[in-house]
Amino acid sequence: MRNTKPILLVEDDRIDAMTVTRALKDLMVTNQLVHTVNGEEALHYLRNQSNRKPCVILLDLNLPKLNGLEFLRIAKAEDQLKKIPVVALTTSKEAPDIDKCFELGIAGYIVKPVDYEKFVEAIRVLELYWTLSELPNGE
Repeated sequence: MRNTKPILLVEDDRIDAMTVTRALKDLMVTNQLVHTVNGEEALHYLRNQSNRKPCVILLDLNLPKLNGLEFLRIAKAEDQLKKIPVVALTTSKEAPDIDKCFELGIAGYIVKPVDYEKFVEAIRVLELYWTLSELPNGE
């Protein structure tokens, strides 16, 4: 990413989290990756004033405790969080999930490719997009 802010990964699957970490490393993305395993933990991280706000949140939908849709509903309702771009990175291809995410203000929706090279390509395109995109109000 173009800035030095962290990337927040909200993912409960250890293998998927390792795959994201590996893909970012292979792409030489130098932003710190902060990993939380559910929506509650992610909100706790985001609400902690001593933590830097991320430049983007990569959000799985199928999470324990507080799932991705519930997290998105809460985060987009809070003034200090609603401008942080959130991209769904999930296995769900279900139309209701996609529709609900966009209703709640998601910035993008990516279905996790199974093939590692395709996964890296998806992360590369995502990284390029956020490198070129302007964030609101200098965020």
